[in-house]
Amino acid sequence: MHHFSPSIQVWYRQNYRKLPWRETRNAYKIWLSEVIMQQTRVNQGISYYKKFVEHYPDVSKLAAAEEQEVLRLWQGLGYYSRARNLHFAAQQVVNEFNGVFPDNFKDIKSLKGVGDYTASAIASFAFDLPYAVLDGNAFRVLSRYFNDDTPIDTGQGAKIFKAYADDVLNKEDPAEFNQAIMEIGAMVCKPKNPDCENCPLADTCLAFNEGVPTSLPVKSKKVKVTTRHFHYFIFPSQEIQLIKREGKGIWQNMYEFPVLELEGKKLKSEIKTLVQKKFRVNLLKKISEEKHILTHQHINATFWEVDERLKDGGIVKVDLETINDLPLPRLIERFLEENVGLFME
Repeated sequence: MHHFSPSIQVWYRQNYRKLPWRETRNAYKIWLSEVIMQQTRVNQGISYYKKFVEHYPDVSKLAAAEEQEVLRLWQGLGYYSRARNLHFAAQQVVNEFNGVFPDNFKDIKSLKGVGDYTASAIASFAFDLPYAVLDGNAFRVLSRYFNDDTPIDTGQGAKIFKAYADDVLNKEDPAEFNQAIMEIGAMVCKPKNPDCENCPLADTCLAFNEGVPTSLPVKSKKVKVTTRHFHYFIFPSQEIQLIKREGKGIWQNMYEFPVLELEGKKLKSEIKTLVQKKFRVNLLKKISEEKHILTHQHINATFWEVDERLKDGGIVKVDLETINDLPLPRLIERFLEENVGLFME
C-alpha cells in the first residue's frame, strides 16, 4: 500500500469535521449530501441536508414529491438543475430499481446528474467499493503531491489524475481514504494559503519540496461569462403578479415578475414601447436596479413600476402570505424583502 494512504488517514481520524452525512452508510442520504454539497459551503449545506432528510426520509418520499415543492425547498442554493436532477433520479430509483438505491458503480452512475465523482463517492462511502474520488480538493492535493502541471480540465489531465488517484487509493478502506483526501484539500491543502507546515504529506509532497504549491492545479479554460439584461414589471398591489419561467436555462419552473429580456442597455422610451406591446400597460418609473452574479452569467435586473395590472395569459396571482409556497429565484426573493411596502395596503 502506498505510504500516502496511512499518513492522511491517521491525520483524518484526529482532525475531521463532524458532518451529518459522515455518520451514515445510507446510500440515499449520502447521495443527497453529495448533490447538495456541490458548489455549496458546508455550513449552508448542513441546513439544507437536514431539511431534505426531514421532508423526504427515503428515496420514495422524494420521488413522490411535486417538482415545485422540491424546488421551493432548494430555494437559495442556486444551480437549480441539481434539484431537478435529484427529483428525476429519485423517480429512476423507484421505477428502475424497485425503490432500492443501487449498490454498484455502473447503476449508481446511470442516475440523472450523477457523474464519476458522485458515483465514486456513493460507491465507496455507502458500500466500501474501491473507487477513488476526484473532486476539486482531491485534484488539488494530487497535482501538488506529484507536482504535475497537466491542466486538470482536459482529457489528458482527467486520465493522468485518475491514474494517480487509483495508485494512492487504500483499496482496503476506500471510504475513509476518500474522506481523508478531500478533507486534507478542504482544511490544509487550500487553494490560496496551504498550511504545508502542518500537512501530513509535506515530507513527500513534490510541490512543497521542489516547486510552488499555489501554482497548482492548472486549468486551461477560463469560464466564459455572459451578461443578460432583465426588465421586470410590477403593479404595486396586495395581489402580486408572477409568471412561471418556462424552457431550459436558469430558474426553469420557478416564478418571477413578468419580464422582458433585452439585448444590451435600452432607453426608457424603448422599454415603454415594448412593455405596452407585450403587456398592454404603461411604464411609470424605475423602482430599483440589481446585479445578480451567477457562475456563468451576470444578470442586470431593472424593476419598473407600471400603471395597472398586467395582461398576460400566464400570470399567477398571489399575496405576501402565499408567495412562499412558490419557488422563487434569490433575486426576486431579495427584491420582495427590500420592497415589501409595495405589496401592502
